[in-house]
Amino acid sequence: MPPLDYVSIIRSVYADRREMLLGAFASAAVAAVSAFQAQAPILFVVAAAILFVGLIRFFSMRAFWRAGIGDDDAEGAEYWENRALIGGALVAFVHGIWCLVAILIVRDPFAELASCTLTIAATVGLVARNFGLDRLLTIQIISLSVPLWIAMVFRGNFYHQMLAAMMILLLISYRKHAASIRSLLLSAVHGRVEVSRLAAEFDIAITTLEHGLCMLDENGTITLANDRAVRIFAALDVGKLANQPFERVLAALAGAGGAPKPAIDRLRAIIEKHGSGKIQFSLVSGPTFEVTVTSGQKRTVLLFEDITERVMAEERIHFIARHDALTGLPNRSHFSTLAVEQLRCRADVGASSTVLIVDIDEFKHVNDGFGHVIGDELLRQSVSRLREALPADALLARLGGDEFIALFASAQDEGQAIAQVIMQTFQPSFTLNGILLPVRVSIGVVLDPKSQSDLEELMTKADLALYSAKAEGKGRSQIFHAQMDTEYHYRQRLKADLRQAVVGGQLHLAFQPLVDLETRKVVTCEALARWTHPEFGPVPPAVFIPLAEEMGLISQITAWVLHKAVEECARWSWPVAVGVNVSARDFRGIDLPVLVDLALERSGLPPDRLEIEVTETAVIEERDRARSVLKALADRGTAIALDDFGTGYSSLSYLSALPFTKLKIDRSFVADISVNPRALRLLSNVARLGRDLDLKVVAEGVETEAQLDAIATQTSVQQVQGYFFSRPLSAKDIAELIERFNGTGTSQATTKRING
Repeated sequence: MPPLDYVSIIRSVYADRREMLLGAFASAAVAAVSAFQAQAPILFVVAAAILFVGLIRFFSMRAFWRAGIGDDDAEGAEYWENRALIGGALVAFVHGIWCLVAILIVRDPFAELASCTLTIAATVGLVARNFGLDRLLTIQIISLSVPLWIAMVFRGNFYHQMLAAMMILLLISYRKHAASIRSLLLSAVHGRVEVSRLAAEFDIAITTLEHGLCMLDENGTITLANDRAVRIFAALDVGKLANQPFERVLAALAGAGGAPKPAIDRLRAIIEKHGSGKIQFSLVSGPTFEVTVTSGQKRTVLLFEDITERVMAEERIHFIARHDALTGLPNRSHFSTLAVEQLRCRADVGASSTVLIVDIDEFKHVNDGFGHVIGDELLRQSVSRLREALPADALLARLGGDEFIALFASAQDEGQAIAQVIMQTFQPSFTLNGILLPVRVSIGVVLDPKSQSDLEELMTKADLALYSAKAEGKGRSQIFHAQMDTEYHYRQRLKADLRQAVVGGQLHLAFQPLVDLETRKVVTCEALARWTHPEFGPVPPAVFIPLAEEMGLISQITAWVLHKAVEECARWSWPVAVGVNVSARDFRGIDLPVLVDLALERSGLPPDRLEIEVTETAVIEERDRARSVLKALADRGTAIALDDFGTGYSSLSYLSALPFTKLKIDRSFVADISVNPRALRLLSNVARLGRDLDLKVVAEGVETEAQLDAIATQTSVQQVQGYFFSRPLSAKDIAELIERFNGTGTSQATTKRING
């Protein structure tokens, strides 16, 4: 039995000690009266015994309650049970002896009636008092019934014996009745404990609930409010919530609380209809609450949840989804939404709009050269300068990367004027973490006179104007004109046809020779991709190569050029090398060393007859990857040439850090050497630098005999390339040229220009 149940039963046994003592006095008095009436002194002894045992029992019960045993003190309860067994047995036994004396010894009718009546009554009292302890009740029934049963049996009367038998059945029924009462008591105890536990847990739940809770009766009066609800409404001066009409709280929310009246009206309507729902509102003090209303059984429960942080998080997520994280500007998607609305409003009144797209020139080199931290700071400071230059009501957004877009109302020529203001704003160098950095921007401008153009159309036109500005040398602005649209569609046509040309094998190779100045023999031929459009004719490489890079086709072209070039080179009768150009994208787009191995294996060309040409720009854009790839190629015996030297952004450290074997000086160094002594000295110094680094030095763009003579006599250049010797030739023509230049008897003085 659980300690709690056991202690509860022991307490019930020791309850009502005054009533017990009163019963003992009554029994003793009746015994004394019967003794007097029957003139039987022995009954006076019985009366005294009943009173004495009753007093002992009384003081024992008082001692129990003074001991104050705990609810789970099973050991203490067991001690008091044993004392109850002794006291209870004595009480029952004295009553049994009383009956035995009256029936067998005194044999007085009144004495018999009095003893049996009081004993049966005492038996009922014992059952009512001691039903909780089966052992105690059993001992008491035996202690009482055995003397009474003996008296009935030995009286010798048949009817007394019948009565003795019936008494056994009666006492058994008493015992079963006591068991039923005991079960009811334990159920009541368990129920009381469970109710207390649930009440305590409910109180804890209500008290510790982080949300405010109010319960209303059918009249809208607050019957319950937890501490959180009290704190929520404390600032509204509504007083004590309990037994207040909730209408007073609603009035305070709409009044001092500053909650929107429509929200409070909806909440009031739900409560009045005893419905359910959710209402959200904010108070002037800052917090935002969501009220959940639930009704049932003529009660309404309102749960006030503070969702301020959740609302702020949702607003932050919403902001992040619509804005650029770095600059805080609207992103492309959000800009489109805002811009469409602005254009619609201006179109309604016939106002004009201007769209600007601003691109930071050479931003990639800032990131590569100084790191993304500097690049990010440049973007943030650029936004500040753009805001300074643009009209106050301009809509400014970041398109991505280093591009920004602005939309604003403007007069006819105001857009171009603002573009010039932006250019001037960017003229002062930026100070970025202690680094002074000059920055230029290119701007594309498009004017929509009546704001009736589609936004995507305006953005496309502004982008075309930007492309034109960058093509003209960057660091300038360009306003859109119709010719740009024609050029755009031309480019789109070329892009579509170029993809088909690459897939369909419609490209072809041309070769331009590099001639040794000392022997005047061809030592290398640079392989160049050429494309003849079926409608537009020959497309310059300066046009279709950038398109191929933009479309991601350049690596396919490089792979094709490499395989085709080494095949042709292997057919030449002289050990002339072939040069293949590699772009920055090729370092990532293809596995160049593997591709070279495969091409050389298929053609049978020795590795030392292949030159890989890379530009300074390609090296700096893919610095780490370029270093590992070029080293792998050099280890195979392949020559590495630095092409167009002097036009890129690399430092001279690359000349020693990377495994170059040849330095090709850009044509811009050669153009004026025959008429400009300073240009000649610069070329001579660059050539000397290359020779000092054990590099073969090539001068590109040689077109006149005067240039050739100046190079041959006043510089340390070893090889030349240019139209003076030959334009790029087909595979058949270059083979014939090699044979003429390198064949037996070719004069060192040969300077005949071949125009193939």
